[in-house]
Formats: sequence, structure tokens, C-alpha cells
Amino acid sequence: MPANRLIFLDNQSTTPCDPRVVGAMLPWFSEQFGNPHSAEHQMGRDAEAAVETARAHVAALIGAEAREVVFTSGATESNNIAIKGAARHARRVGDERRRVITVATEHKCVLESVADLAEDGFDPVVLPVRRDGTLDLDRLAEALEVPTLLVSVMAVNNETGLIQDLAGIAAVVKRAGALFHTDAAQALGKISLDVGVGIDLMSVTAHKLYGPKGVGALYVRRRPRARVAALFSGGNQERGLRSGTLATPLVVGFGEACRIAGQEMADEAARISAIRDDLLERLTLAIPGLSLNGSAVRVAGNLNITLPRSTAAAFMSEHPELCISTGSACSSAAIEPSYVLRAMGLDPDEAARSLRIGIGRFTCAADIDHAAAAFAAFHTLQQA
Repeated sequence: MPANRLIFLDNQSTTPCDPRVVGAMLPWFSEQFGNPHSAEHQMGRDAEAAVETARAHVAALIGAEAREVVFTSGATESNNIAIKGAARHARRVGDERRRVITVATEHKCVLESVADLAEDGFDPVVLPVRRDGTLDLDRLAEALEVPTLLVSVMAVNNETGLIQDLAGIAAVVKRAGALFHTDAAQALGKISLDVGVGIDLMSVTAHKLYGPKGVGALYVRRRPRARVAALFSGGNQERGLRSGTLATPLVVGFGEACRIAGQEMADEAARISAIRDDLLERLTLAIPGLSLNGSAVRVAGNLNITLPRSTAAAFMSEHPELCISTGSACSSAAIEPSYVLRAMGLDPDEAARSLRIGIGRFTCAADIDHAAAAFAAFHTLQQA
């Protein structure tokens, strides 16, 4: 392996653009630069057609109609529109429900969006999780005994890779008459998604499935209609929910990434699972006392491990060539124990010894060999 070569094992934070995605985007930066909202001339119409093709690809990957997909700048914006927009609409029409429920292991943008609603007279409720990170449906049902506007539970956890039971959660939420929103940023292109199980609002993003950064989407159910108010004013693009000129190259790239995922997801998941399981077996043999965090029901590329003795920061300092993390990319300005793992019951010391490893489409056998050897050597050094 060449000296100073970086090995990227943080595919939950982001993914590299697939070369096929880059190829699909390039013409829309230069030769085909029309505004997709300028339908009066051919260049605008060409851009509009490309956007609508991409919209159809995104919709197909989640079992939605194309007209139910609203393009945004990413999952953070989509989450804000879904949660705050639903609350804004409810207040505007005189809906008296004020409870909004989420889960302690959600992404920060969901937790903070729900918390922000308290300033507008809403009742934020943050439910705990079990040790494996799953939501107790009985506890959810109990919380829903108070009339509730919306429940937000992520499809796949960004730190542990846990796959929540969306269909089971949706059934409980629907019985209570609330809206169900899910942040599916980590799920899109990795597991099968179907909004038809009872999902009203779904947030997704491109850069977690080998598409470009800076573009995402919000699914908004049409029948029965999920009512959401826009958060800012403008030209009423994207069904009036997200004003502003769409970035055609990014949208095209998002659509291409979804098209590829739709064709290759099953085979890719099987290959990545095998790589992950091989790495976990090697780490377990080399490091007695190493533990795996979260449920076994996880996406293919995720490992979240706790080292038996040393801190995650110490390992990362010793092996800067390994691009891995301690948790959410949005919370990693300083290395500190993960709030997700703390919510799952790990104590501060255990959380500080935990690392997230993200294996992806372009991870090769040499990467895994190097990572396994690095962990083994580090453990041996700590034992000395």
C-alpha cells in the first residue's frame, strides 16, 4: 500500500460520487445550463425534463409518485420542512394538537427541530430507546395517548446502522391519527423503502448513496394529503414548499444515483455485508473484549464497536490514515462521547471507547486488511 494513502471507512458520513453519477452531471454544468423553471425556451425545457426524470428515479426508490417528491438542499432542510412545516400548517388551520414525538437517538437536526417547536407552544416529547437502539412500540403508544400532531423516527441510525421497524411504528402512529415522518437519509439505496407502509413524510439526501452533496428531497404524501407549510417565501417552486432555482446538475446526479441503487442495491448489500462480517470476525479474534453496539438488524456497511481499553481518540491519533469516526459527522467538531450511544445505555467511558466504521461501494479487500492489522497492532501495543 502506498505511503500516506488514506483509507476511507466513514461511509455513513458521506460517500464518494460514483463516476457514473459524475458523468451524468457534467453536461448540465456547461453545455446544458438552462434554468429548469424557464419553460419558455428549449434550454429551459431540456433542464426541466432532466429534473423530472431525476424526480421519477428518486420516487421509484421509495415507492412514491414523482409528484410527491420535493427537491431540497439535503436531509437537514427536508427534516426542518417536514417537522416545522407540519407544525406551522397545524397552527395556521387551528389544529389543537401540540404534541410532537421523536426519539433520543435521532439525528441532531431532527432533535433540534422538534425542540425548537417549544418556542411556538408545542409539546416536544423525546422517547428513550432500548439497549440495542430500537424503539419500544408500547412506549410509543403510551405517548400517543395525548393527541399528537406528528411522530418522527429515523429509518436507519446514522451511528449504529440500526434499522427501525417502520411498518410497525407507522401502524401505531396511524391508529393514533398522527402524521408519521421518517429521516431516511441513511436508508435510501441501502435497504428497500416503501412509503406505502404508512409514511406521510420522508427525508432523503443524495450524498449518502454515491450522489453529490447539496441536494436532497422530501416525500410529501398526496393521498391522504400530508399538509406542510413552506418555511420561506419565494417563487413557489417545488409545489410551493421549497422556493428557489433548482441546481439541475445536482438533481440529475441524485436521480442517477437512485437509478443505479435501484438496479444494484441487493447485490451490493450482499457484497458489503460479507466484507463487514469478515472485518468483525477478524477484530473479534484479535481484540478480546471488543463489543458490537446496536442491534444485529443493521445496514450492510455499518460496524459500531467499543474497544476494551483504549479511547477512540487514541486509536484515531495513532492511525490517521484510517478515515473513521466516533459518531455523527454533524457532531464531530470535537471528539466527544456519542449522545446516541449514551442514549442506548453506554456509560461515558464506554462511549469514549467507541468507533463507527462505514464500509461502502468502493471499499476493497486491501482496505479491510489494513484496518484489521491496524486495530490488532494497536491492541497489542496497548497490552504491552
